[in-house]
Amino acid sequence: MSVSNITSEKFNQMVQAASITLNNNAKFINSLNVFPVPDGDTGTNMSMSFASGAKYVDQDNSESVGDLAKSLAKGLLMGARGNSGVILSQIFRGFSKSVEDKKELDANDITDAFINSAKIAYGSVMKPTEGTILTVIKGIAQAGKDSNKQDLAELFDELTNGADIALKSTPDLLDVLKQVGVVDSGGQGLFFVIKAFSDVLNGRKIESSHQPNAAEMSQMIDANHEQSDESAQGKLNPEDIKYGYCTQIMVRIGRGKQIKYDFDYDKFYEYLAKLGDSLLVINDDEIVKVHVHTEHPGKVLAWGQLFGDLANVKVDNMRLQQEDIIEKDDKKSAKEDNTPKETAIISIVSGDGLGELFRSLGVTNVIKGGQTMNPSTQDIVDAVNSSNAKKAIVLPNNGNIFMAAEQAAEVSDIPTKIVHTKTLQQGLTSVLSFNPTASLDENIGSMEDMLDTVKSGEVTYAVRDTNINGVDIKKGHFMGIVDGDIQITGKHSVDTAVQMVQKMLDEDSEVITIIYGSDSNEKEANKVKSALEKIDSDLEIEVHEGDQPVYPFLVSVE
Repeated sequence: MSVSNITSEKFNQMVQAASITLNNNAKFINSLNVFPVPDGDTGTNMSMSFASGAKYVDQDNSESVGDLAKSLAKGLLMGARGNSGVILSQIFRGFSKSVEDKKELDANDITDAFINSAKIAYGSVMKPTEGTILTVIKGIAQAGKDSNKQDLAELFDELTNGADIALKSTPDLLDVLKQVGVVDSGGQGLFFVIKAFSDVLNGRKIESSHQPNAAEMSQMIDANHEQSDESAQGKLNPEDIKYGYCTQIMVRIGRGKQIKYDFDYDKFYEYLAKLGDSLLVINDDEIVKVHVHTEHPGKVLAWGQLFGDLANVKVDNMRLQQEDIIEKDDKKSAKEDNTPKETAIISIVSGDGLGELFRSLGVTNVIKGGQTMNPSTQDIVDAVNSSNAKKAIVLPNNGNIFMAAEQAAEVSDIPTKIVHTKTLQQGLTSVLSFNPTASLDENIGSMEDMLDTVKSGEVTYAVRDTNINGVDIKKGHFMGIVDGDIQITGKHSVDTAVQMVQKMLDEDSEVITIIYGSDSNEKEANKVKSALEKIDSDLEIEVHEGDQPVYPFLVSVE
């Protein structure tokens, strides 16, 4: 089909299709940035960011594409989560600036717009890195320059091809991608966006989702459903939860004593779909993984056994979980200080225990989020504007939140500055130097100076076999990560934590803080403490409950 111009109606269709495509493929995109830690959230960030942009466009009744592009950029900005979401917002800010006076777009307008998108995106990053989403937007812009197509359907196919070529080149440009054997996750997300645009213009059906192969399936992240469940629950009455049991099973296809059927995906899926919602079924030739919310977990298990034996089973009572969330939220609300304050300190944390720990050190407002669920620009703006303070300091506690935090600071109602804390450990240390009588700039300076005084260690588990920087990593083993670099691996979390801390210690080390997460407990944390005390009895060691997901232990050494 031939398309000479993009109207406002067609542009809206393209944007909505891209939003649907990103949502459908979020889990696949997430699986690409595991590296091999199970905290990848690029797909979630890009999907939620673009959904915000799509909502702004859908609510804009203008018949000008220039106006709709401006709404898309604004929605993306306010909904931006993580670096990938922020860069995506900058890509479409560049697009918007290029077409702001256009009622409809032709091929030349599109080419110019993506050239400007690449320019703005590269300019928004202090140190642009090739092998990322930037490489893909540059590939799209170059494809537009090289094309002589005036038919927009044909032009967008060439832009999609340019995105694909650039995406496939990312492992050659970024060593960590080559080592793990994946393409860049942010680039993959942008590819899905441009492909959705092309599909709309060519009258093709929007793909429901990417179907992962066996290798990709092993990279899928179980944490995704947990973070989305938690973010959606809020103050929901436990009795209003329709399907109360989060049920997960893994079936070894064709094995076992109760097999009745050969595996057929549609048949397997359709029965489970009748038992509940939030259904996810992924399979290869040997195994099938299931996640579903249901009132009948026993039926899910029994159904699985008709196709093979059960390798893993996990059932959580979500009503009990929600009761715990409400109880913690009520306690938190009772402690909130709503009196006017000179300076609000806003910290982003990944667990309730960590929230309490930050508050005990003087943080006034906490935003729930972090590595597996980055808050949006709007979330941070809302926290700043509702802080009842004259000025604010934001602690991102994660490098992937810097850009969203910086954008929030630009549009907040009160003067707001960022302390560039890359880890929760740095955040805790920086708060100690806050002086309520000092100016905003003085506090930022002293808090930033504290960041180099702490070493940050993290213990988590690997979700794939790989080798990174000479370290052999086995799926299911634990890893000790020091300031972003994998230093040690082991079969047990406690042993791995002890060995990791040994690598962190030097002659100036005095204080160790151990924060145990939701996958660990106080008993295991105290085992780490006891082992370290035997190594050096002069060390001052503290243990705190953090409740953070993914990381059984967070450790700081000062």
